[in-house]
Amino acid sequence: MNKISVLVIEDDVAINNLIKTTLETRDYKYFSAYNGLDGILIATSQNPDIILLDLGLPDIDGNEIIKKIRSYSNTPIIVISARSEDKDKVEALDNGADDYLTKPFSVDELLARIRSTSRRLMYMNTVPFQTNLFENGELKIDFASGVVYFQEEEIHLTPIEYKLLCLLARNVGKVLTYTFITKEIWGSSWDNDVASLRVFMATLRKKIEKNGTSYIQTHVGVGYRMIRI
Repeated sequence: MNKISVLVIEDDVAINNLIKTTLETRDYKYFSAYNGLDGILIATSQNPDIILLDLGLPDIDGNEIIKKIRSYSNTPIIVISARSEDKDKVEALDNGADDYLTKPFSVDELLARIRSTSRRLMYMNTVPFQTNLFENGELKIDFASGVVYFQEEEIHLTPIEYKLLCLLARNVGKVLTYTFITKEIWGSSWDNDVASLRVFMATLRKKIEKNGTSYIQTHVGVGYRMIRI
């Protein structure tokens, strides 16, 4: 089996070295860049499986790099940034990032995100229902093709948004706790995971809840539930 390759785009030498050492000890193949231009060049030439991206680079803002990579590739991008405000996370996710990890982070948490991302493409090709199609009001999920429609128009979801939607749809009518959801999505339940869940749920809702239709119900302090329309 081929090693998973990871591109690290991080200008902080200490953090870059920490991530590279962590990847090496876990037998990942890795590439490294300390600025945005080199990162884009390596991403284009080496076609890594996963990209770890800092937003605060010396030459190009990380969000511009996300847009650039998304113009030609669907390679999973995990943002690793000191920017912890929800608006920063939403901006990165809207631009096409797949996950967001806030500094400071633990090595175990980083590895959990990488493992989860590695599994995600496999998940996209599975069918979580007996049927290949799930319909709820004007929302439709075609599991065979991994495509979501609202009012017959295709909606672009990030892999995590898609996995969240499938999880809620598979358990339609049931309240899913924060712990259950984060463990299903990321394989762990760190404080960062719960914070990220709130952001991902907000971006998912913005895409599927239009014209006043509400599919996802929040149970404050407990979790979320998809309601049948």
